[in-house]
Amino acid sequence: MAKLVYDKNGRLLFTKEMKSEYKLLIPNMLPVHFSLIQNILQNEGYNCELLTNSGPNVVQEGLQYVHNDTCYPCLLVVGQFIDALKSGKYDPNRTALFITQTGGGCRASNYIHLLRKALKKAGFPQVPVVSVSFGMEKNPGFSLTISLIQKLVSALMYGDMLMLLSNQLRPYEVIQGQTDEKVQQWVKRLTDQYRHSNGFGKKPMKANFDAMVKDFSNVVIEKTNKVKVGIVGEIYVKYSPLANNNLEKFLFDEGAEVVVPGLMDFIIFKVDNRIVDIDLYGGSKLKYFVVTKFKKYLLEVQKIFIDSIAACDKFQAPADFETIKKMVKPYIGYGNKMGEGWLLTAEMVELIHSGTENVVCTQPFGCLPNHIAGKGMIRKIRNHNPNANIVAIDYDPGATKVNQENRLKLMLSTAKDALKEKEQKQQISAKTKQAQPV
Repeated sequence: MAKLVYDKNGRLLFTKEMKSEYKLLIPNMLPVHFSLIQNILQNEGYNCELLTNSGPNVVQEGLQYVHNDTCYPCLLVVGQFIDALKSGKYDPNRTALFITQTGGGCRASNYIHLLRKALKKAGFPQVPVVSVSFGMEKNPGFSLTISLIQKLVSALMYGDMLMLLSNQLRPYEVIQGQTDEKVQQWVKRLTDQYRHSNGFGKKPMKANFDAMVKDFSNVVIEKTNKVKVGIVGEIYVKYSPLANNNLEKFLFDEGAEVVVPGLMDFIIFKVDNRIVDIDLYGGSKLKYFVVTKFKKYLLEVQKIFIDSIAACDKFQAPADFETIKKMVKPYIGYGNKMGEGWLLTAEMVELIHSGTENVVCTQPFGCLPNHIAGKGMIRKIRNHNPNANIVAIDYDPGATKVNQENRLKLMLSTAKDALKEKEQKQQISAKTKQAQPV
């Protein structure tokens, strides 16, 4: 059994021996994206498992071991880990936890420290926490190599592609379940490519993107006029079904087409922030060179992604990062970069400009960056876009699902009325043209 090793500050390290002996638990934010990430890590020799435990126990464990002033995403991530360790399914002496760490002026920067405190309180001080970050913490048994980063980027892009294609098809499919079946087929297909060290270069990604678009275009659909609803907000609550009470499913069941901006924009946003910081305040030339090169690579991959979608008339391609960045300039400054920062405003603006005028802004209660760049920008966005129908929904342990869904139904009611009015105007316009003499 691997020995417990601590650094000079008393932090429990994840050692090389633990890599082969320990089970690594990963919190679930995006089921498809994280399934691909899990499979990549397994191919790298890590014994990983994506957590799926949910329900009131997760919230209660989070409330018990995390201060109530801490944001809801942290409470849920810690609660999911503690609930899993208490379930008896895992040996605490052979289990480690994976958690991402971005840094910056956000409560999320403290997740990893709060998690370690919670583990000690819950009686699991022997469980190491692995920081998935760019050099913020180092562990002998885990490192982000260039090869691994490249594979993880491809997983995020494939996840974004599968999410976009399925969301644009699922509400209209004739054969129910056909879209989800194709998603699972592609997860298996990509995993097999990873197993053979393929699928993560720009050329293989281009081939896969084209093949995905072609394959999903074969899904039989019956296109009807549906309300389109975009989802933006704090990154965890925006994507995680656990955090947002299965928001996507609720909107789908209410007859809406759901539009969710991809995760890659957030990754590029974080990289872009490092460049802006050095431009404004100075910094290492080597760091500037590396970060600039990395951003260029991400933009190139994103362009390949967008071009593949745009080549098929059946799907609507999203705007690229630089376009979104220019689009938001009249609304908010680039210095607003804590949490999701200006990107949150930009996503709302881009959705409205692309025809999705109904937007749900998801936010953890008390999330200052989110309230400023999200809820705080709604009036300004409406001033520029009178047809915008935006609702801000708070998520925390005290927020009831009934209240959240009632507010969503009110937004959907307004959206359906607007769609009906638009259809009537189109019908009148069509009749007027027919009545005109040739």
